[in-house]
Amino acid sequence: MPQGKPEVVPDDGLTTRQRRNRPIFAVHTGPMKGKSTAAFGMALRAWNQGWSIGVFQFVKSAKWRVGEESAFKALGQLHESTGQGGPVEWHKMGEGWSWSRKAGSEEDHAANAREGWAEIKRRLAEERHDFYVLDEFTYPLKWGWIDVSDVVEAIRDRPGRQHVVITGRDAAPELVEAADLVVEMTKIKHPMDAGQKGQRGIEW
Repeated sequence: MPQGKPEVVPDDGLTTRQRRNRPIFAVHTGPMKGKSTAAFGMALRAWNQGWSIGVFQFVKSAKWRVGEESAFKALGQLHESTGQGGPVEWHKMGEGWSWSRKAGSEEDHAANAREGWAEIKRRLAEERHDFYVLDEFTYPLKWGWIDVSDVVEAIRDRPGRQHVVITGRDAAPELVEAADLVVEMTKIKHPMDAGQKGQRGIEW
C-alpha cells in the first residue's frame, strides 16, 4: 500500500468513507514477542479517539502486572475525571470477573475460559465496547477449550462498528481466514539468544 493507498479498489458498491470505516478484525500471531504490544498500541489510538476499550487477558496470571495494564487503568481514570479519551475496562484470569481466583484443574480452567468467552459474546451482542483486545486468546482455542467456529461466527456477525484484535501464537487457520488484518511476528534476533533474561521496562 504505497503512501497508505490501496492498490486495488473492490467493486463492492461502498463509498470510500463506508469502506474506510468498516470494523476491523485483526489477528497478531507468530513465535516472536510483540503481539500484545502491537495490539495495545492500536488500543492507545482507539482510546485517543474516545472509543470504549475492553481488554480481556486469557492466560496471564492475576499476579502479573504488565506495564500496559497500569497505563490503561490510568487512562481509564483520566477519562473518568476529565472526559479525555475513552472508558477502559481491563479483565484477566484470576481477578474475579468470570475466571477462577485460584489454581484449579484443566477442566476448571477450560470451564472458566468458556465463561469468559461467553461474557465477551454478550458484550459484542450489546455493542459494549468499540475496541476489544482478546489477549493470548489463541491458546484456549488451540487447547480445545473454546470452539473456534463459534468465535469466528460471533466476530463475523457482530453488530455495529466494533474492532476486535486477537493475540497469541499458533492462530487457528479459521481465524486467519476470517480476519481482515493478520500479522505474524517472526524472530530475527532476540537478547535471550545471548543468554539475557527479560528485563523491566522491556518485557513488562
